[in-house]
Amino acid sequence: MVERQPLDVLEAIHSTRSIRFLKPDPIPDEVIWAILDAAIRGPNGSNMQRWGWVVVTDPEKKKKLADFYRDGWNLANRVEKRSREERFAIASTNQLGYQGYLGVEYLADHLEDAPVFIIPVTIGARPSLRSGSSIYGAVQNLQLAARAFGIGTTFTSAHAIEDHAEETRELLDLPENAVDMCLIPLGYPMTEEELAAVGASPNQGRFGVPRRVPVEQVTHWDSWGDQKART
Repeated sequence: MVERQPLDVLEAIHSTRSIRFLKPDPIPDEVIWAILDAAIRGPNGSNMQRWGWVVVTDPEKKKKLADFYRDGWNLANRVEKRSREERFAIASTNQLGYQGYLGVEYLADHLEDAPVFIIPVTIGARPSLRSGSSIYGAVQNLQLAARAFGIGTTFTSAHAIEDHAEETRELLDLPENAVDMCLIPLGYPMTEEELAAVGASPNQGRFGVPRRVPVEQVTHWDSWGDQKART
């Protein structure tokens, strides 16, 4: 039995941030099963469980999905129109920050190095603004469970931008009534020495509190705009 870290629920929630610098070291099947078994305990409408979970470990399929992801990432970040320096300058002034953008860029360049991809799929429901409501809670469970085993994850979806959604369907033999909702790479975080070699801060390999706007600024009581101080 693979050991896992006992974590208080709130501690796990407050320390499960995106880990994008991942080792290629294999993850035991029993751990993947345990993570997925936690994922499927997540909420879903009427307990219909119209979902599936595609575990991708085949190197060729991972490489193709990573290529799709890079295309989407390049488009979203206007890589062809902005220099690397310009992109980092923009990131340094927003919530992502310099180190955060470095992680995003590294993931785009090395996504296939992650030993496991998990792709959550909804089945039978027409895509809508609320399509994710019956699976994204389970995805959060997946990430929390991975955290308990010391495995890093991050939520991504750039692989499905433009025509790659259909190509992903064909690559994974998804049914016609299935929609892949995101792509979660899983891997053990890189060590401080490995991070230093790629210019990343030691914090990039550590679990910790995600940076967020204070909860008081996004909480409204009874009506939008009615806010109060936290006591």
